[in-house]
Amino acid sequence: MTTLQPSLLLRRALLADGLVGVATAAQLLLLADWLSGLLALPRELLLGVGLVLLPLAAFLLWLSRRESMARAAVYTVIGLNALWVVHSLLLLLSGWVTPNLLGYAFVIVQAVAVLVFIELELIGLKRSQVVPGAFAQASVGAQ
Repeated sequence: MTTLQPSLLLRRALLADGLVGVATAAQLLLLADWLSGLLALPRELLLGVGLVLLPLAAFLLWLSRRESMARAAVYTVIGLNALWVVHSLLLLLSGWVTPNLLGYAFVIVQAVAVLVFIELELIGLKRSQVVPGAFAQASVGAQ
């Protein structure tokens, strides 16, 4: 497992991703009834998405505060974000829901925001430094 000393950009991108996740989850959970009527999206969908976002946002906030992190953890975040974008688009294209114009805009704008986080996290990952000997130290400590 490769351990990284995260770049400032990576830490800030993870922090921003987590903060936006908390804000979005709170909005979806606290305003589900109102948003459902406004966006023509099912209330249960909005509540479910809000509940899914909470642990992801908590993980992002925790990860952003780490002095070192596993490269695999960052790739996991990027992969989950990519799945979020794909599922958002599938939701709109599948016919499972029939949002109004504002509902389409809501889903598309949040998917674009997640794409921006993916890009920032990838750039931040490239700028991060590998911690030398981290694997060797972990192996020795395990024995």
